Amino acid sequence: MSAMQQTLAATLAEIVGPDRVSIDHESLQVFGKDWTKVYEPNPAAIVFPGSIEEVQALVRLANEQKFALVPSGGRTGLSGGAVAANGEVVVAFDRMNQILDFSAVDRQVVCQPGVITEQLQQFAEDKGLFYPVDFASSGSSQIGGNVATNAGGIKVIRYGLTRDWVMGMKVVTGTGELLELNHGLVKNATGYDLRHLFIGSEGTLGFIVELTMALATPPKDPTVLVLAVDDLEATMHVLQAFQGALDICAFEFFSEKALLHVMAEKGLQRPFDTVGTFYALIEFENTSEAVMESAMSVFEHCVEQGWALDGTMSQNITQARSLWRLREDISETISRFTPYKNDISVQVSKVPAFLKDVDAIVTSRYPDFEIIWFGHIGDGNVHLNILKPDALAKEEFFRQCGDVSYDIFDAVKAYGGSVSAEHGVGLLKKAYLQYSRSEAEIASMRALKQVFDPHKVMNPGKIFD
Repeated sequence: MSAMQQTLAATLAEIVGPDRVSIDHESLQVFGKDWTKVYEPNPAAIVFPGSIEEVQALVRLANEQKFALVPSGGRTGLSGGAVAANGEVVVAFDRMNQILDFSAVDRQVVCQPGVITEQLQQFAEDKGLFYPVDFASSGSSQIGGNVATNAGGIKVIRYGLTRDWVMGMKVVTGTGELLELNHGLVKNATGYDLRHLFIGSEGTLGFIVELTMALATPPKDPTVLVLAVDDLEATMHVLQAFQGALDICAFEFFSEKALLHVMAEKGLQRPFDTVGTFYALIEFENTSEAVMESAMSVFEHCVEQGWALDGTMSQNITQARSLWRLREDISETISRFTPYKNDISVQVSKVPAFLKDVDAIVTSRYPDFEIIWFGHIGDGNVHLNILKPDALAKEEFFRQCGDVSYDIFDAVKAYGGSVSAEHGVGLLKKAYLQYSRSEAEIASMRALKQVFDPHKVMNPGKIFD
């Protein structure tokens, strides 16, 4: 380590204490990156604040000494938003991990940003309530990071995005100022709601240091139905049929190729003998015998119409969880193939045509690459995963995938979609932002950055340069 690093570490230690600063190689590698494998981490130091006041002091120091800060939560991001590749100081929120307050009347919980998603879900359950934002990384992702990327997940069709559950927040801006936003109010018509600027801002405007989150009534007897379909157009008919009869909680899809990988890697069983090109997973609340009869009636109608080939329904919570694993275990299963991921969205009705066009683009450009599709088809969000062949170097693989991404995002733009549905822009999607945002919008975002972070110390180089 350099003398400059040691001097910086000593200065940081004056704020948080000597045992709360790390400059050893292992810590720099672990805390300097997220789940993306495209960028090599190169932070100067890792600092672990334990209070809002310490975060403010760190930001003021960064302004004085002109170094950059990168926020680090659970590091489960997939766009490089938490990567420190240029000598930045990483601000890790692992110590700020307490639930501070709870109101049963308001159904709100106040928590620090380092609270793990699963921890909040369990707290809500212990109080007889429900925190509905859920995804595969809930066991390691942190609430602050979820809010900073406006995380979506598997139940958006019923419960919305993380944004819909943020009732208040405290944010330290790029000048070190503390903003207290909305105070947990349901109604507040007093000008601009600055909450929503910081939600999804990826730490580029300020660092979230406290959150007030809403909770919900728990679902009753969540029941899962998995159907095999031959094409995605049929999936749209299935979605319309079930939405017309039931208040569904989730509507996911995954391909046969994805299922084969999960079965091989996780030892799971095929849900039924019939093989489909794709599978739809539907979750609903089994609140009465009438609801179950309605679900069975819609299922039979879908089979009669030829939209569904076969299906199975969970009979208890254990079976429901097993069926969910067919979808939820995909990301972890294919991670060993160093996949190139695209997290894209269009209007729900456009998904079949869009997916067909994109699949044709990738297949024609790279016929030897395996393509894995899955996602939240009920809200128009699909995940395109291109798997790296073993013989191909990682750098060359990412270069080739990056080249074809321009064609993919041409299609995204033509369909009026988004190049990043729920994983943020970070570093990975920065070059493609103009496919989803106009020049005027990007100029406005740059202007906001200047207001809240005039010296560009907050996660610089993310979203735009």
